[in-house]
Amino acid sequence: MTFLMRTARPDDLQTLYEMAKLTGGGFTNLPPDRTSLAAKLERTAQALSRDGDGIEDELIVMVLENSQTGQVRGTCQIFSTVGLRWPFYSYRLGVLTQHSRELGRTFRAQMLSLTTDLEGSVEVGGLFLHPRERAEGLGLLLARSRYLYIRNHRAKFGDRIIAELRGVIDEAGGSPFWDGLAGRFFGMSFQEADEFNAVNGNQFIADLMPKTPIYTAMLTDSARAVIGLPHPNGRAAMRMLETEGFVNAGYVDIFDGGPTMVGEIDRLRTIADARDVTLAATHDGGGQKVLVAAGRLADYRCTYGFVREDADGVTIDAASAALLHIKAGDVFTMVSRA
Repeated sequence: MTFLMRTARPDDLQTLYEMAKLTGGGFTNLPPDRTSLAAKLERTAQALSRDGDGIEDELIVMVLENSQTGQVRGTCQIFSTVGLRWPFYSYRLGVLTQHSRELGRTFRAQMLSLTTDLEGSVEVGGLFLHPRERAEGLGLLLARSRYLYIRNHRAKFGDRIIAELRGVIDEAGGSPFWDGLAGRFFGMSFQEADEFNAVNGNQFIADLMPKTPIYTAMLTDSARAVIGLPHPNGRAAMRMLETEGFVNAGYVDIFDGGPTMVGEIDRLRTIADARDVTLAATHDGGGQKVLVAAGRLADYRCTYGFVREDADGVTIDAASAALLHIKAGDVFTMVSRA
């Protein structure tokens, strides 16, 4: 396997910028803005330099590198906790039931309530894979490498984890949800608000957004139709999250109405099934293809490897051992690819 997940470095800026231009909008965690991306890389460097335990407001950007060419072909991010620097807002989709005895009728009104329920959660986001590399399970490698990083630095993270999926964006790059709700209060197009949020954060939501619940029946048909739906390009990501153990708990993004998936870290499939093993030796090839990871902080690496287990211990193919920088006697983490 020639592809390797590693933590990002300052010299990844140009490649991240080029990938950000391919996202097509609505991708807040990967804005096509050099200053914002450079700030993310700076935060990553700070987080990777902190060896102590304890939860702090940190960001870790990771990249997918072709080890043969050195090209970066994908990226993802981990936010250690959300809601510390400014409130983390979501809409919670709920129902208000009311009964009229005189009419003999029961009314059930669907409502959107502005909430900060998810503050303190770990967030995984910013996952982007170059269109030419969407094969060979590389999307799974990107996604699951984050969970193994969290597992192997467990004391730096809390217990709940979330993933915001991009909502439905129309052909013109607009958001029906934004146009039908928040856009009416802000006097900004979705693109303008999305770009502003990516660079400056969403405190302006707290300043201008109405705090009272919103009856969805008062929204436009187009806005109501996309509440809680992922962008068509995000459906596969939603299925991956569900397989991992995330659930759709009724939270939606305040910008584009996309679903926010919620999970418990220690119950995620990758984390619960992973185990640490000591490398007995390397071999030339063959064996079970699994996800393998090793190293801490800036030295963290993750890839697919071919593992054999017998009475003599665990061996891994020499190529994967070289990518992970491990040798006989070293401990690494492995989990089934399925």
